[in-house]
Amino acid sequence: MLATLPLLQQTDFPAITRRQLETVQVNLGYRCNQRCLHCHVNASPTRQESMSRETIEQVLQYLKTAGASTLDLTGGAPELNPHFRWLVIQARQQGIKVIDRCNLTILFEPEQTDLAEFLAGQQVEIVASLPCYLAENVDKQRGVGTFEKSIAGLQRLNQLGYGHAGSALQLNLVFNPLDTYLPPAQQTLEADYKKILFENYGIVFNQLYTLCNMPIQRFGSSLLSKGQFQDYMQCLKQAFQVENLARVMCRQLISIDWQGYVYDCDFNQMLGLPLYRQGRKQHIKDLTNQDLTNNPITIADHCYGCTAGQGSSCGGALS
Repeated sequence: MLATLPLLQQTDFPAITRRQLETVQVNLGYRCNQRCLHCHVNASPTRQESMSRETIEQVLQYLKTAGASTLDLTGGAPELNPHFRWLVIQARQQGIKVIDRCNLTILFEPEQTDLAEFLAGQQVEIVASLPCYLAENVDKQRGVGTFEKSIAGLQRLNQLGYGHAGSALQLNLVFNPLDTYLPPAQQTLEADYKKILFENYGIVFNQLYTLCNMPIQRFGSSLLSKGQFQDYMQCLKQAFQVENLARVMCRQLISIDWQGYVYDCDFNQMLGLPLYRQGRKQHIKDLTNQDLTNNPITIADHCYGCTAGQGSSCGGALS
């Protein structure tokens, strides 16, 4: 796989600093039951990296002292970590809001047949990837048969109460472009998703998040192999909106990798760019009781992906 970091490190992206921490995002491992073309984690069924119980306990200890209100679980498929359910239960007992970034097809894996019921029972918010409402486009990006399973997964979640107006069970969907263009207007696309998914499949959900594809890992390597990397970066830079700097996710979030090392965001984690602190990697066990407010954020050219156009974050568009 072609590396993009050497092309991203020299940057003119504006300097930014941290605010008060709200969200701790944890990558529980790179193993996944899918292998998507746009995946910035390079996850796949063959990956073996998985967060240990010891490291998970250190994460929980950090949550007790950091004042963060949200635990955002990602992967790979985070549910494939053998300690996933224990972590969810412990965090919920601490009064922490838990988000599961679910690929939907994981609900039909042999050892996950009761996963949907578990998530509902713990009132876990689900953020589910569905890059299009058309089967052809989803299967092209995520593998043949993925769309059909994803629709079945959404219907199952709806049956449990997810996504309905007035329900405490939140179900949000994620859109990624299929190619080298910026996402369309989030509000307009959300209306299209809601109309088509309800009319064709009876599916309801709360919000649609539109995310920009980042020029790193599998997608970045694809850009390089096709000779499109510089054109894509130029597109991101030309679409830069300075007002998005106030709302980028890294200002109120930290990202923890499967080994327990801390980064400013998930994208920096995938590039190996550590938290800006004494020039070396920091482990979560060493940050307990330490306030990161006003720390500089590690930046590189890929940061333009979060500030282009309407902006992009783990919670969708910024503007």
